[in-house]
Amino acid sequence: MQCIKFAAAVSAACWSLAVLAAPPVKTLRYILPAAEASFDPALGRDLYTGHITEAIFETLYTYDYLARPVKLASETAAALPEVSADGKTYLIRLKPGVHFTPDPAFGGKPRELTVADYVYSWKRLFDPRLASPNSWLLEGKVVGLDALAEQAKQTGRFDYDAPVPGLEQIDRYTLRIHLTHSDFSLGMILAYEPMAAVAREVVEKYGDSKGEVAGHPVGTGVYKLGQWIRGSRIVLEENTGHRAESWNFEPSAEDRADDERIIRQMQGKKIPQIGRIEISIQVEDQSRWLSFTSGEADLFWLDGPLAPKGLADGKLRPELAARGIQLSRIVDPVLTYYYWNMRDPVVGGFGKEKIALRRAIAMAHDVDEEIRLVLNGEARRLEFPIPPGVEGHDPDYQGLLRYDPALANQLLDRYGYKKGADGWRTLPDGKPLLIHYTSRNEAAGVLMAELWRKTYTRLGIRMENQRMIFSDIQQAELLCKLQTRTYQWMADYPDGDNFMQLFYGRNINQNNNGCYQDPQFDQWYEASHAMPPGPQRDALYRKMARLLEVQAAAMPAYSRYRSMLAQPAVLGYKKHPILHQEWKYIDIERKD
Repeated sequence: MQCIKFAAAVSAACWSLAVLAAPPVKTLRYILPAAEASFDPALGRDLYTGHITEAIFETLYTYDYLARPVKLASETAAALPEVSADGKTYLIRLKPGVHFTPDPAFGGKPRELTVADYVYSWKRLFDPRLASPNSWLLEGKVVGLDALAEQAKQTGRFDYDAPVPGLEQIDRYTLRIHLTHSDFSLGMILAYEPMAAVAREVVEKYGDSKGEVAGHPVGTGVYKLGQWIRGSRIVLEENTGHRAESWNFEPSAEDRADDERIIRQMQGKKIPQIGRIEISIQVEDQSRWLSFTSGEADLFWLDGPLAPKGLADGKLRPELAARGIQLSRIVDPVLTYYYWNMRDPVVGGFGKEKIALRRAIAMAHDVDEEIRLVLNGEARRLEFPIPPGVEGHDPDYQGLLRYDPALANQLLDRYGYKKGADGWRTLPDGKPLLIHYTSRNEAAGVLMAELWRKTYTRLGIRMENQRMIFSDIQQAELLCKLQTRTYQWMADYPDGDNFMQLFYGRNINQNNNGCYQDPQFDQWYEASHAMPPGPQRDALYRKMARLLEVQAAAMPAYSRYRSMLAQPAVLGYKKHPILHQEWKYIDIERKD
């Protein structure tokens, strides 16, 4: 009996020493400027929530951390896809031994990832009950998948067990995808987080009445959800059962010197080095800035309104550099554009007087002033709807609609938008003309609305500002309820297709927020899918861009600079143009 007690005491002492000897968990503190939405990959469609889902879930493919231009790389797939010459068949092989984070949904047993999990997850995008805004990623592409969705609409039940001819499961680790038409960008689409694997058991255990798993994400990624206070705080913890990975990347030609510095800091280290990510939601600019400068945040997105505090002529301010603060700065692959709801009775439609109204508004808006005042110069003027750094961008494209308020007023006079005695214009039928411009309700949104008020005042048009929180704006856009707005689209994948789909008629109620539909544009867009990137497809993109401009359905404005600041303790950081965050690839070594 005494021996048992002695052995237990020794065991307890050894355990205590082991705990004392264990290194503390490395923690990264991060700020998001807007509240998260659903953690279900099928429902996510915003940049901020994408940070979280990208960390928890895994897609078949991802992007090389250092390569510029960006380069597709394997994540759970064993290698890049084998693509047929006509771009209609993709053969994908999965890495064996990839497991989901342990969860009660799996009954206490390890749950290995198989290709069936990807097939199930992609089917979810088409379930009418779930109403995913991401079905456009595969809509009209996979043989038999649309038919399954149509059957569900008729019966009121989506049959997840029904085979889809275009998703041929050869074995547990091999999948052959058969497309209805050529698509040379599918590999990049498969790297976008709505295409991540979700386990059916998790959906069936935690899903709500429509099958959404908003607050209990279970993936195969390097992180898992540890704590969540909605709209305030999110904590991610390392998934310690994640397959072994080590840091091993080659420098890019255009950033070789800086990349070699990062390689010296990170080469050979286990992925991830950081075991805990603490994320706070802070909407106000000044609060975010104070959090970073006081050392309460390790990585910081220096958005336009705050740029003068951290930058001078695009470079880090000397006082910050003296503190060891680091700057990683890129031109985001993002299109900021203005849209008018083409279904709206005031600004929509294809009649000559409606096109004239939209053209006049576009010509009366000073984009350069917006860049200067709202973004503090932290953007690059863009006339083509595909931004720099994305396949299909045309740096030489010249837009037709130039800033010319005098000509804009003449155009309105010509098409019957008359000014009354009070100086305000009416519609051609004599009814009052009032525009509702929607913006976010924080400081930058208010400033943006005031600039647009100046634009409409130049034309003698009354404007009312409808201020809403970001999530409500998104919901209203899906339903074609907003009249006009300044919108930003960040590349989901670095191909022009990802931007031209914003104006494709079948994407209304998904990403086509201007609710634009034109048979000629749709025909050209569908034809572009059969073309690999190159001059022939680029020529088609130019036609599509010009048609948008002639009809004044939307107006490209600019691409923002992304300036990310890192505290001195952060190692290996480089802003990636496509990945939402880089947490798994970096390290942190605090001196305190």
